[in-house]
Amino acid sequence: MRGATAGLLAVAALLSACAAGTPAAIRPEAAQAAAPETKGYLNGSLIQALADAVPPPPVAGSPIDLADKARSSQFRTLEDSDRWLLATAHAELRPPLALQHFDCALGVRLGSAATPNLNRLMQRLFDDSDAAAELVKARGFRARPVGDDAERRPCQRVSEAGRKTASYPSGSSTVAAVYGEAFAALEPQRAAEARRIAHEMGLSRLVCGMHYPSDVAAGETLGKAVYEAASAAPGFDLDLAAARAELAAARAAGLTNPGCAAERIALATPLP
Repeated sequence: MRGATAGLLAVAALLSACAAGTPAAIRPEAAQAAAPETKGYLNGSLIQALADAVPPPPVAGSPIDLADKARSSQFRTLEDSDRWLLATAHAELRPPLALQHFDCALGVRLGSAATPNLNRLMQRLFDDSDAAAELVKARGFRARPVGDDAERRPCQRVSEAGRKTASYPSGSSTVAAVYGEAFAALEPQRAAEARRIAHEMGLSRLVCGMHYPSDVAAGETLGKAVYEAASAAPGFDLDLAAARAELAAARAAGLTNPGCAAERIALATPLP
């Protein structure tokens, strides 16, 4: 395992302005306010339908639940590794800062570009995915790994109240998946890379001890469903085209993220 220096570089260079220690960006109070009439692309009834399609969390003590907990405990081996430190950066999910997680996959430097249309597109998708995930969480509670085990170290600052919040589905994975699908649509030639980073952002929640594998899988499925629904909304294609033009301009500037080498090292860390 490489030392923490490269991991710190990954955190600092990938999110130079990001408060990576911020508690999870999924905010229940914001989602509750948004659910009846969201600021995103989808109305409340569509978001409710998407949430209703998500199956309930695994039953406590079931084979799936026990397998989740056994796998989760294995991620303790990554504490303080380069992959652990990258996961602290991935904890930031709010646009525009979170969009920099995709710099290396896209070969751009979004942190230095003016991209108001891209930011607006992703914010609206964030609002939709955030609201849908919170509706599912309100339907059936499952504790987080750091809630089940008071001694479990999260890779971000989490209050005692935060440890007791619902784990299923992973709202972070929902948001990451919707970003991944959006970037895949913006740059089809880099779709695989964009989706890979979105998935790695979900895996970061396992590294952090904030979610179980089933939580992440459900979140990713929900995020992809949210994107599919949002992409059919009136005005979405125009927003996508405007964002694509900004992304092309950012690429034409020729700047890349200096943390990409460190990110490659962190993502090469074998997972348990």
